Amino acid sequence: MTTVHKRPGAATDHHARVLAPLGLAVAVSIGGPAAAQETAPTTILPTVEAVGTTPLTSTGLPRDRIAGNPRTFSAADLSRDGAPNLVDNLVRLSGSMSLNDTQGNPFAPDLQYRGFTASPLVGTPQGIAVYQNGVRINEAFGDTVNWDLIPSIAIRGADLLGSSPLFGLNATGGALNLRMKTGFDAQGGRVDVSGGSFGRVGVAAEYGKQVGNVAAYLAIESLNEDGWRRYSPSRARRLYGDVGFQGERATLNLSIGAGSTALGGNGPTPVQLLSANRRDVFTYPDRTYNRMTMLQARGTYEIAANWSLETNAYVRTFRQRTLNADIAEFERCDDDDLAGLFCFEDGPPLTARGGGTVGADLLGDGVPGVVNRTGTNTTGAGGTAQIVSTEPILGRPARVVFGVSYDHADTDFSGSTELGLVTPDRTVAGTGVFLDSPAGGIADVRLKTTNAYWGLYGSGTIDLTPRLAATIGARFNDAQIRLRDQLGTALNGDHSYSRFNPTAGLTWRALDSLTAYASYAEANRAPTPAELSCADPLLPCTLGAFFLADPKLKQVVSRTWETGLRGTLPAAWLGGRASWNLGLFRTDLSDDILLVQSEIQGRGYFQNAGDTRRQGIEAGLAWRNERLALSLDYAMIDATFRTAQRLPSPNHPDADANGTIPVERGDRLPGIPRHRIRFDAEWRATEAWRIGGNVVFNSDQYLRGDEANLLKPIAGYAVVNLRTAVTLMPGIELYGLVRNLFDQPFSSFGTLYNLQTAQALNLGLTDPRTVTPGLPRAFYGGLRFTF
Repeated sequence: MTTVHKRPGAATDHHARVLAPLGLAVAVSIGGPAAAQETAPTTILPTVEAVGTTPLTSTGLPRDRIAGNPRTFSAADLSRDGAPNLVDNLVRLSGSMSLNDTQGNPFAPDLQYRGFTASPLVGTPQGIAVYQNGVRINEAFGDTVNWDLIPSIAIRGADLLGSSPLFGLNATGGALNLRMKTGFDAQGGRVDVSGGSFGRVGVAAEYGKQVGNVAAYLAIESLNEDGWRRYSPSRARRLYGDVGFQGERATLNLSIGAGSTALGGNGPTPVQLLSANRRDVFTYPDRTYNRMTMLQARGTYEIAANWSLETNAYVRTFRQRTLNADIAEFERCDDDDLAGLFCFEDGPPLTARGGGTVGADLLGDGVPGVVNRTGTNTTGAGGTAQIVSTEPILGRPARVVFGVSYDHADTDFSGSTELGLVTPDRTVAGTGVFLDSPAGGIADVRLKTTNAYWGLYGSGTIDLTPRLAATIGARFNDAQIRLRDQLGTALNGDHSYSRFNPTAGLTWRALDSLTAYASYAEANRAPTPAELSCADPLLPCTLGAFFLADPKLKQVVSRTWETGLRGTLPAAWLGGRASWNLGLFRTDLSDDILLVQSEIQGRGYFQNAGDTRRQGIEAGLAWRNERLALSLDYAMIDATFRTAQRLPSPNHPDADANGTIPVERGDRLPGIPRHRIRFDAEWRATEAWRIGGNVVFNSDQYLRGDEANLLKPIAGYAVVNLRTAVTLMPGIELYGLVRNLFDQPFSSFGTLYNLQTAQALNLGLTDPRTVTPGLPRAFYGGLRFTF
């Protein structure tokens, strides 16, 4: 990914570059050495020299030799709106990134890039590989990304790259690498105390110290919030520490990361309920408890002139517990022979753990509900090593990388369902009776899985001329996935996936201020144990919960073309400095995997859904002088099905007798807005005071479950945010933030639910659409102390 090196004497004022948008961040470096040496007051940016093209980021390529549009964020960028926040600021700074608020929790969003997703929710097909200091942190069981466990204050930089096979499995849509701070690059201390609407209280602190060749760094974060929706409190505790050594030829760093979170996310709510109260929820509670610890060692060694070795190794544990309450998908039996029992629709009677039917008198006249619980325990270990050569080839400057990686993880998964009573306020009170009815899609689950991922990769870049550079590379991935059912044999399976993925690209510096690029890359995504365990339509699993069958799925293969231009405008253009970018991309997926709905309420299964495509345009313009900074980003993402088929969607009002809908070639993929515009402005009124804001627009999107595009989509929206900061005295800064200034009601995620099942609540619901409401107007502020 992107490694930033500042030339001696380069300006370091991070305020001057805060508003460089994600799509334009690279353009500040295109002006080259001459621009960096100008004495005019409009030249205020450091020169970015190197971009890493593998997860290990100790060395990299000059940016004008990267056949793509990599994006770089500094620690200052990630704390511009107040307390450090990784995901919100990635979206604020990029036209190609957006959020799906699937769970209704601000600490657990779905992050989208070019129509691909990195999500904490098991059941969301993942398409972005996320790394922390070169270690892939997509969880082994479902490739999920738990943003709530990442300490934002400890991030030195966040780097984004388009699809590349060099980043291993799951980089079908792109890769994000988080470079963490050390005592060498983050010396001194900072304390950030913040608070605001909906009971939010946060404290973040960091301190780094270097003594000779040794340095240490420690960061902690604590955050509590009541949540703006009913029954949605959250808390997070995070820690990151690093001890490092630097010698003449070698470096060594040992680091620890840990996190503990409790998240309340009550997900989508029927639109008819939200029309009366945007804070409403359907059923609750919906709680997720996460714990993580990771130990890592990484180092570099200069083998000889122009030859170096880079390595890392890690051990990671992850523990997750979930609790989700829902309306039951069974009711009192109609058959006279089964009177007094619960039955599934047109199905067998409900049975309890250990055998025996379940009497309806347990709930009296109440509405039946269920409490689903899961437990996930994963222990993983692995490492990466690569050799980097900068020896010239045939007398031309070149950089060659060869590397190998291995990741191993063992997971114990369990799931259970408790019979409950839906109360008048739509919580579910457990009865202590645990259900086991496999014929109705409800059963205890105990599953052990093992993942073993090997990767062998190489890449070479050579300057064919002083202005033309070529890159070729490839990676071989091998994934071995083993599943062993602990309660029977239905989940047993051994799955093997492998693929050779090539990449190639060209960059041409047509002018000192203009670079053109073109590239092609292939990547693959092996089905996860969660997907493999939930791929049988006859035995669907609880959405995001647990699994009941093990048919084989095909791996997903992506093929990406990308081309574009980036550059700067003449010095002092309109009294300031301007940079711009324009790019096109297309990614075709073969055998894409989707989670589709089952006829049973709250359940679904994974299936290969033919070919899909994500293509679009990325464009941006940024301008700034000493006092004012302006930037505008636009992204068009056209995400469509390329295979005509019938997909299951039994809750859809237009579904046929088999519960399917007709998806045509060219229908849009749900959950992906086609157009996104971001405008950002910041004015430094005085040396001590700055004020700014942004407007973010997202166009409409279709609901999950409406893959045929037959229903009215979720409406597009525009949200206005304001920010300000005042330096009260050296080392003390007061900041404030207003989110959704005009209190715009909006939603970024929606799906369909079973109206027939919901009738038991007697709420008069007639619309099957259910959406997650977005954040209303909110005020936040804080104090930042540096020393």
